[in-house]
Amino acid sequence: VQLQESGPGLVKPSQTLSLSCTVSGGSITTNSYDWSWIRQPPGKGLEWMGAITYSGSVYYSSSLKSRTSISRDTSKNTVYLQMNSLKPEDTAVYSCAADRSLSRLRLGLGDYWGQGTQVTVSS
Repeated sequence: VQLQESGPGLVKPSQTLSLSCTVSGGSITTNSYDWSWIRQPPGKGLEWMGAITYSGSVYYSSSLKSRTSISRDTSKNTVYLQMNSLKPEDTAVYSCAADRSLSRLRLGLGDYWGQGTQVTVSS
């Protein structure tokens, strides 16, 4: 299974970030895998942002829930992240990851990872 993130590298403060995670080699609706977005700000640890399960249920980090939306397009085998009201402190490498355990994903662990995409929030 391969995951590939895509999206803008530079976003202005207060704008909305939209990222895609395209999955190949496996379906996002089968095999009991859950799909998460995880970010890592410079010099800091991994932060779990949220997840969408193989059945379509969505879960969010309580600290980001008000600004984050995770969705999917099963016809494109793609998972999406939208985050609004961006701040400079949202600058990070954003990655998608997959695992059969949502608990593991919450801890920043996963069987499969994308390479990550750098997002910089700056005017």
